[in-house]
Parts: sequence; C-alpha cells; structure tokens
Amino acid sequence: MEKVADYSVALQQRDARISGWADSSARKVVHQWLSRLSDGQLKLEDHGSTCWFGETAAESPAAIVRIHDARFYREVLAGGSVGAAEAFMLGYWSSPEPVAVVQLMARNLQRLHDLEKKMPWVSRIALSAFERVRANTRSGSRRNIAAHYDLGNAFFSLFLDREMMYSSAIYPTADATLEQASFFKRDHICQRLQLNADDRVLEIGTGWGGMAIHAAQHYGCHVTTTTISREQYEYALARVEAMGLSDRIDVRLCDYRDLEGQYDKIISVEMIEAVGHRFMPVFFEGCQKLLKEEGVMLIQAITIPDQRYDNSRKRVDFIRRYIFPGGCLPSVARMQSITAKHTDFQWVGLEDITLDYARTLADWRERFLSQLSVVREQGFDETFIRMWHFYFAYCEGGFRERAVTTHQCLLARPRARTLAGPGAG
Repeated sequence: MEKVADYSVALQQRDARISGWADSSARKVVHQWLSRLSDGQLKLEDHGSTCWFGETAAESPAAIVRIHDARFYREVLAGGSVGAAEAFMLGYWSSPEPVAVVQLMARNLQRLHDLEKKMPWVSRIALSAFERVRANTRSGSRRNIAAHYDLGNAFFSLFLDREMMYSSAIYPTADATLEQASFFKRDHICQRLQLNADDRVLEIGTGWGGMAIHAAQHYGCHVTTTTISREQYEYALARVEAMGLSDRIDVRLCDYRDLEGQYDKIISVEMIEAVGHRFMPVFFEGCQKLLKEEGVMLIQAITIPDQRYDNSRKRVDFIRRYIFPGGCLPSVARMQSITAKHTDFQWVGLEDITLDYARTLADWRERFLSQLSVVREQGFDETFIRMWHFYFAYCEGGFRERAVTTHQCLLARPRARTLAGPGAG
C-alpha cells in the first residue's frame, strides 16, 4: 500500500539523520531539556533507572515514558516532536497512557519549540522539502487523499461508527455512545442549516456517504456530494444505490475546484484541512460561486489557535508527515480574513466542539486497539499499528489541552434571512 511504503521510506531516511549522535550525548541533552518542564510531571523509566521531571500540581497531567531503546534520545534530538513520534513507531518507547504524555508536552509547547531549534539543519530541510512536494494542486490533492483514505474501507470500519463518520461527533449526554453522538452531529448540522425537501445541497467531502444519506433520508433534500478518494466514492455510490436514494443523492468523483451549479446550502465536514494555506482563498471563492445569494454554508473544521497559525503552517509535525500529507489546519481568524477579503460571506455562527473531538478520538482508539488481530490480518505491520495508536493519542491529547480546536462555522450569503441558532438540533 502507498501509505505503508511512505512511512517505511521515511523511517529509513531518518537513520541518516541520527547516525552521528552518541546515545550518551543525546541522552544528556534531552534530560537537560526535560528538566525545564513545568505544569505537569514526567516519570522516565530507562532500563531500571527512574528519573522525574517537571512538577506536580492539581489538574496537571502526570505522564510515564518507558524507554526500550537508547536510540530514543537520538530520535528526539534529531527530529523533535516528529522524532519522538518516529521513536514510538519503532518501539523505542511506550507509555501506559500516551495521551497524558501528549498533554504534558502540549502544556510545554514553547519548551518543545526550543528543543526543535536544536534539530540538525538537514532534518529541517528534509521536512520542508517533503511539504513542498505534497502541495495541494489537483494532482497533489488526489495523491495526498489516497495516501490516507485509500488504506481500505475494511480498515476504517474497525474503529468508526456504523455510518463511517470520520469526523468529530457531538455527544448529547455524558453516557452517549459513539453511534448516538455521530447521529446527533449529523442531525445538528441539518438543523443548523434548516434543511428541507426543497433544498439542493452540495457536500464538499463525501467521506463514506453518511452525511449525505442522513440529509436525504431525514430531510428529503437533494444532495450532490463530491470526493477525490476513489475508495470512498465507490463505497458511497454503492451504498446510495443499495438504499434506493440515487434520485436524491448524486455522488461525484470530482475536485472541488471543478464543481459547477448553484445550491441552496453547502456542507463541508473536516475537508478544509486538506485544502492547504495556499488554496484557501480559492476554496472560499469557489463556495461563494456555488452558493445562491440567499444560501448558507456550514463548515466543520479542525482549527489551530489564531496566535499559532503562522508558525504552525510552516512546521511539518507528525500528522502532516505521516497521517495527512499536505494538510494545513486553518485558524478562525485566517478563515474570517479570507472570507472578508475574497467573498461576501457573513459569519453568523461559531460553535466550539473541541472536547467532543477528544472524546471521539478516545472511542476510536479504544475500538482500534480492541481489533489489532484483525488489523494484522489485513496486512498491516507493528510499525503501522504503533503509528495509528500514536495518531489517536496525539490528537486526543491535543484537543484535551486545546492545542488544537474544532469549530462548526455557519456562513451566510447577504440575502440569507432565516438562520438557526447554535443550540438547534
């Protein structure tokens, strides 16, 4: 599979980055950095020895890292946070609760950035070059999406809900299941947009068809939904046909830049992260052209805090290197600036669902880890398994500490008159 080949090559390349470092020297530098941790405590277990770093405090995370291979230190020193993730993938360290490790590091972001300044210039150039190669042109976008979503529908079905919703759910109650939270999120979107049988709706980013099917089934509207993942396109198309909804749902394998027509409402759930910094104006300009003057659009977006956007878009972290190549998290301010400059959109609603995403990821991780024997049967190796384990933990910890956030954004054209409030649904 392309994704497997991609991470294998990357891990081979990292050997050249760390070969010049002695384990003892790297350990000393990393320990010096860890000694500056605050707002939380780290217990480092290394072949029989135990070191404590940071400070204990109420409501602060307590994390445990168990070192299994001394090359861990070289990985961290050579690659910063990406190096730490690579070391986890290789089995150089583990933790009984990696989410707590991520939370601790998220609370010490500035110190983490200080460490990454010590990265060899070769590593920084290599990561920067990788990002340029993964630019979201039409062909680049198809390649980037395939690298993640074309791992196989059977793989994603192991941890997603029954509707295969690969985005944050919204939990209506403390004891709600993932399935219940996923249904609530889909219905919440429809309610916010006040969908009805007369609406022609455009969905940018089909996923596996769950959102389009919900809108057509429960609200009677006509939905045109588009994706550039062939795996998702074929799955969604087959499901729509099997459910007898072909007269109300038009599934297309098409780049958003090639769409035409006019629609009453637009839905885009966690697709804008794949647009990229360079193409965000193109995306919003295209949405305005596709939306009627009285139309409304809802975007669910994973966002970076405004204060960190410029720095974040220039860095290649673990997610952009291994999970979503070409991805770029927008900030709310960045999206608002673009829509103010390039469109006539008005922002009429902004709802934060960040902690719902943390809970969604916890559910996905639990399901994934319970299905490891099936993951192996599907042909994925231990490095891949550790990569996905770390991916779930990395994102969950980031959301719990609000190092990353999630918003549902409601945007309206000038002639939109009736809008649902944030509590609708």
